[in-house]
Amino acid sequence: MSTKKRQINVKQDPRNRSYFGRALFFIVIIVFLTFIGRFFYVGLTHTAHGKNLTKLAQAMYAEQTEIKAKRGTIYDAQNQPIAEDTTTYSIYIVLSKSAKTLEGKPDYLQDSQKAKAAKVLSQNLGMNYDDLLKLFDADDGLYQVELGSKGKHISMETKKKIEAAKISGIKFTPAQARLYPNGVFASHLVGLAENEQSHLVGVMGLEKVFEKQLKGVNGVNKLAIDSRGTTLPNSKSQSKPAKDGDNVYTTLDTRTQTYLETLMNKAQETYKPKSMTAVLMNAKTGEIIAASQRPTFNPQTGEGLNDMWRNILLEDTYEPGSIMKILTMAAAINSGNYNANATFKSGSYQIDNQRINDWNTTGWGEITYREGFIRSSNVGMAKLEQAMGEKTWLNYIKKFGLLKSTNAGLGNEAAGSIEYKYPIEQANTAFGQGINVTVFQMLQAMSAVANNGKMVKPYLVSKVVDPNNGKIVFSQSPTVTGKPIRSSTAKEVREMMQDVVTDKDGTGTAYKIDGYDVGVKTGTAQIANENGTGYLSGETNYLFSVAGMAPINDPKYILYITMKQPKTFADQGETGMLASIFDPLMKRVLDEANDSNDEKVQTSVPDVKEMSPKEASEEVTQSDLVPAVVGEGEKVIEQSQTAGTSMLTGERVILVTNGTLTMPDITGWSRLDVMKLSELTGIDLDVQGNGYVTKQSVAPGEKLSKQTKLTVELK
Repeated sequence: MSTKKRQINVKQDPRNRSYFGRALFFIVIIVFLTFIGRFFYVGLTHTAHGKNLTKLAQAMYAEQTEIKAKRGTIYDAQNQPIAEDTTTYSIYIVLSKSAKTLEGKPDYLQDSQKAKAAKVLSQNLGMNYDDLLKLFDADDGLYQVELGSKGKHISMETKKKIEAAKISGIKFTPAQARLYPNGVFASHLVGLAENEQSHLVGVMGLEKVFEKQLKGVNGVNKLAIDSRGTTLPNSKSQSKPAKDGDNVYTTLDTRTQTYLETLMNKAQETYKPKSMTAVLMNAKTGEIIAASQRPTFNPQTGEGLNDMWRNILLEDTYEPGSIMKILTMAAAINSGNYNANATFKSGSYQIDNQRINDWNTTGWGEITYREGFIRSSNVGMAKLEQAMGEKTWLNYIKKFGLLKSTNAGLGNEAAGSIEYKYPIEQANTAFGQGINVTVFQMLQAMSAVANNGKMVKPYLVSKVVDPNNGKIVFSQSPTVTGKPIRSSTAKEVREMMQDVVTDKDGTGTAYKIDGYDVGVKTGTAQIANENGTGYLSGETNYLFSVAGMAPINDPKYILYITMKQPKTFADQGETGMLASIFDPLMKRVLDEANDSNDEKVQTSVPDVKEMSPKEASEEVTQSDLVPAVVGEGEKVIEQSQTAGTSMLTGERVILVTNGTLTMPDITGWSRLDVMKLSELTGIDLDVQGNGYVTKQSVAPGEKLSKQTKLTVELK
């Protein structure tokens, strides 16, 4: 029985092997056909696992280079750059003795060169020689070290001087940077752009507000290469050109702005206030001609940036004090609640068991409301508010654009606030208490008085231009935001403002300017106690202010200045303190507007390259520009302004010759002119102060070289 079974099994083995062989054959066929099908699919579609194999292969043998877009330039009203692109460098020192060049030579700071390196770096970076030596000799096993803030943002000229020493191990990292040639120059309005991950990004001011327009779009360049990085013959490059950022044109006048900064610096040093603001505006158009604040900062060096980040012209609100009386008087006249012959008892006035006092608490007896304005009477303004009634006065407050943003388009802007529930609060607002405003709101409101009833919005940017095609992508023109008062009302208020200056009892006699009719209103606003109720005490714990218009019959300019909590009056008194800024600035702009020879006319820069210095100077002079020849050569090889550029008549064009370079007399030159001279000649520059050159460390006629260091003082 067992034998039979074994025989049956033996007979079945060949049959099983046959089945297995067939199955294996079919499996191999199926796998083969699957691979063949897959190869055909990949070959026809060039796709695998959802990825394009052609593009992957090209990427393996392609070199891609990013083409940096140039960030747009910010210009002043005369088309001069106030913020533009440049390249700076950061230094690091390689200390590791394992660092070698491709040729096997040492590529680190060798012991024999450490003293030389310390000397060169201390001379060019202003660092301590001994501190540098200690840094180089530190046995920390570091591969490399950096030099801190003084080793960053180094100019090309400084880099060249350090490289000229030919010291191994001193390395430079380039970075895209922003050049602010004027230093402190409406800094919180113009703003700041910083390098973030190899890209410039606007972090405040116009640089931030117009970031999208200024930044541009980077391009790309692709080339086919082999495994060794060599460009393949007959390969086509695929390029996408960079689109440079748009250029922003402002309404700032550089000469006026620079002068304002100088006056502000002097006032800051003398009176040491907690903060200051000053804005000069075109009364007809709303163009901001010059504006500044303290604390401020230098965007080129970063000095002062930590003292104040906010733009207090727009973001801070405050009680305006007696400047508000301009609007109160205008509202009372316009609403028919002002009687030129009516009188009131000055000194003090009681509302709801609370007393309103004049600054002269004993008063001046029975006086007219016009006299009350001239003497800056709180009682007179409170009575006018009561005559108007709470609804009428609040309506005028809103008509003048207060309690809402001016929408100047310059970043975050406060709307202001008001306390207006009780009669005493309503009366307080008539002389500038219990209502909070911004500088721009007050400028807009005062334009209605200056501009015969038409209120215009302050603005700083006139246009934005695409440099790639010359098209204007954004423009701004004068905008009338309302007409809160009649022309006759505006004229009457202006006459009262003139009386504030000319009347013997006026509070603004310090603001007389010889040869011009000026009108002002002064203010001394109490400052709320941040740690409790009520107001601060002490003779300097106020916000002192002045708002003026000139020429008063038909104002062209509005100048508004505030100064908060000065530490001293310096024997000038509160009006003399503000007059130190107001009077010289207003006089200068009035003089310039009145001087037909100083009329701002645009002219085109001629091409004078390859000409003799004499011919070039004559050509520049014929274009109503001022030539400045640098060097003793026979022909001009470089000019500071590109041919065809528009400039104002009377501006300077620097001409560099091919001979030995010599120092010109730069007395009276602007900061921008001096920086252009530095760029053209490669000399190292140290600028001190603001304004125009009064002193130069290199005498006129001295020879210039790459090692020359020029220090200039501006005033």
